[in-house]
Amino acid sequence: MTPEQKLVERDKEMIPVLLLRALLVLVICALIIVAYARLTDRPLEAMPMMEGSDVGVVKERVLFISADGMSGAARVLDANGSLIADLDETQGGFVAGVYRVLKRTRTQAGLSPDLPVRLVLFENGQLSLRDDHTAWRAELIGFGASNAATFAAMLEE
Repeated sequence: MTPEQKLVERDKEMIPVLLLRALLVLVICALIIVAYARLTDRPLEAMPMMEGSDVGVVKERVLFISADGMSGAARVLDANGSLIADLDETQGGFVAGVYRVLKRTRTQAGLSPDLPVRLVLFENGQLSLRDDHTAWRAELIGFGASNAATFAAMLEE
């Protein structure tokens, strides 16, 4: 057998045909489930609690977030324009990332990125950022305890 024939034989065995067929079946099943859920308007059952449910609000604060490009530095002001947090590149990475997402969402909606967001603490301990202008929201615990603590500290000031 020539070296070229050996390579052709080896390449045929790189990904077993049975594995490829199993992956194809998995993808098709996932598409069928998603299509069924969308066509029958199934409710979003795994979504975190929405406003208006039976869990009350403990604390709420209006914030104006701004960030310096991609450096990670961020500033957070309250509704009166008072400085809540001035975070440098080493401290503000998560807050700057949130600002970039908000800016992109608002730009797509044709809105100014300088509009306020609400930081809400619910009775069940859930901490959430809500943008009333675009219906965007972020459940902060999903990003880790230290990132949630960064925003939780903004409620205390």
